[in-house]
Amino acid sequence: MANPKIAVNSVKFPAFSLSNGTVNFTFFQHVAVLNPNRYPFSHYDSSLQLYYSGSQVGFMFIPAGQIPPGRTQYMSATFNVRSFPVAPMQSASGATTATAVSGGGGIGMGPTLELESRMKLVGTMKVLMVFAHHVESRASCRVTIEISDGSVLGYHC
Repeated sequence: MANPKIAVNSVKFPAFSLSNGTVNFTFFQHVAVLNPNRYPFSHYDSSLQLYYSGSQVGFMFIPAGQIPPGRTQYMSATFNVRSFPVAPMQSASGATTATAVSGGGGIGMGPTLELESRMKLVGTMKVLMVFAHHVESRASCRVTIEISDGSVLGYHC
């Protein structure tokens, strides 16, 4: 029995602002969850978390649901992230923080911000409508955004 497969289709920041070294934004993520098994997957106690520099800055519970056998369920999540301070930008000596670095010098490239989203689906599959099998699936993505306007420069899952 295989765990469901989570594929992140897109990550966006519909609202984004930076003021006095503090960032405030809305986070959006769209995923596809494939249940490759011959039995339905009932999920519960699932969540989406957002991290900056190792600290959780956003959290959302994923409502319980069921994914039919051999099918893909599309899910999206949107939530506001409370303001939090960002690390200082690159200094003249070249020292950088782990999450705020200077861009590559291209058009529109400035300081960037790196976030990590972690999605966890927990549930069960009933095999032959009798045996309950515990299932857990995870996806983690690093997202790089341009700090001046919140545009997504890339993400890697």
